[in-house]
Amino acid sequence: MYQYDTYDQRFIGERVAQYQDQVRRRLAGQLSEDEFRPLRLMNGLYLQLHAYMLRIAIPYGTLSSRQLRRLAYIARRWDRGFGHFTTRTNIQFHWIKLEETPDILASLAEVEMHSIQTSGNSFRNTTADPFAGVAVDEIEDPRPYCEIIRQWATLHPEFSFLPRKFKIALSGAPNDRAAIKIHDIGLYLRRNAEGEVGFEVLVGGGLGRTPILAQTIRPFIAKRDILSYLEAILRIYNQYGRRDNLFKARIKILVQSLGIDRMREEVEVEWAAMDHAALALPEEAIAEMARFFPAPDPTPAPADDEAFRAVLEAECGFARWVEQNVAPHKVPGHAIVTVSLKEPGVTPGDCTAEQMELVADLADRYGFGEIRLTHEQNLVLPQIRRIDLPVVWRSLKEARLATANVALASAIIACPGLDYCGLATARSIPVAQRLAIALAPREREIGDLQIKISGCINACGHHHVGHIGLLGVDKNGEEFYQITLGGSADENAALGTIVGPAVKSDEVVNSVDKIVDVYLKLRQEGEQLPETYRRVGNKPFKDVLYAAH
Repeated sequence: MYQYDTYDQRFIGERVAQYQDQVRRRLAGQLSEDEFRPLRLMNGLYLQLHAYMLRIAIPYGTLSSRQLRRLAYIARRWDRGFGHFTTRTNIQFHWIKLEETPDILASLAEVEMHSIQTSGNSFRNTTADPFAGVAVDEIEDPRPYCEIIRQWATLHPEFSFLPRKFKIALSGAPNDRAAIKIHDIGLYLRRNAEGEVGFEVLVGGGLGRTPILAQTIRPFIAKRDILSYLEAILRIYNQYGRRDNLFKARIKILVQSLGIDRMREEVEVEWAAMDHAALALPEEAIAEMARFFPAPDPTPAPADDEAFRAVLEAECGFARWVEQNVAPHKVPGHAIVTVSLKEPGVTPGDCTAEQMELVADLADRYGFGEIRLTHEQNLVLPQIRRIDLPVVWRSLKEARLATANVALASAIIACPGLDYCGLATARSIPVAQRLAIALAPREREIGDLQIKISGCINACGHHHVGHIGLLGVDKNGEEFYQITLGGSADENAALGTIVGPAVKSDEVVNSVDKIVDVYLKLRQEGEQLPETYRRVGNKPFKDVLYAAH
């Protein structure tokens, strides 16, 4: 992973000192809340329902074991012993005291971390495939380009005050594990007819009040030109993006209003007029950045041994975990382990300080000291020898981190909702907990099923692209949930459609059960719910769901 140089460290140190003085002045009454608000938001500090929330950036979802231990330390010393991993591969601490935030930022700076641009109308955390660098289907590791984009975007003088927040995601594989099409800009590494590797550029995706999938603006651009092309897109957005209406300020609305062909024309004209040399990425620069992201240990390891086979045969829990949570690795004898933060009944994405430390220990002992985050709110150990899987599983099991439910019905994505967030209109956490407990006994029969819950229209829980999506709404002080069906966030991304009227919070579990029953009855072999839904339409689900109404 990328290591700070002296410039990076000095920059972060100066930012901490600036913020420390800003907090001092706020506590002394020299700054009003209105004056302080933009300053704290520049450093990822939100004022929520019960306390301040600090959002910490985890660029492209990559952590060292040292950094994860520091997050555990922060959880224990300054929060309530846990943190919440988000769909943006950040971590949030929800019980922070204002006067202690400068110490937290200083502590983060010691391990090359910060909270800059985790809020406000600027670039947010650039995200990537959590299997980057080790996936068997990968064309090229996208993380060096993520870091190059991060450095280009951080406090960019022309784009520090965009019409709205701006999100970029990259994937180096044809199988999309980074939800590319729901981003303002999405980048796929592609190989053209000549065998050259470059980028397909998509623009105009996003969820929230107006969900839209990104469209391809350029099928292929050379790697050397990617920064200049991104800059051209941002210039057009900065020039034409709406600033008079908060709900129409995202680039997706600009693309929708202009149309993708007109947007492409504007960007291409802007790009043609630019000095490409100033932002060109020579091969040497790419190679130098790639040095921070070395390829995995190429030494093959045994796929299994007698001890491994014995555990596989004797422990059905281990066998299920290997089947569900362990993915193939590009190096023979190694594996990619997804650590589920979705034990039924817990808050999705929450992780205690003790659990963070355990995962850091496992990463050091068996996984080259590296941890990844996913937009499904799980952790990943990207390089574990298969023969070490039994001992890793036992350790995770003791820490209640070995739930074998990745991509299954109980692995629900959910935002913090009204338990924490001042923007929320419903409590997504208890709904997620009840659903996970109810569905867990039958989830192996159901198979892959992605349920995503948002506590408000801002869609932090990605409900629009859930196989089953649940959106919390307030109706005269009572919590209801609008149900969408048929969404997906992968390379075949689709937005779910509303199945009918919203249901009361206490009816959600029963309603989802009915939907699942219809799906199991009507699905054909190999179909996931979105495919069945698109084939049979809305009526079979709606008829059963509202039969008693």
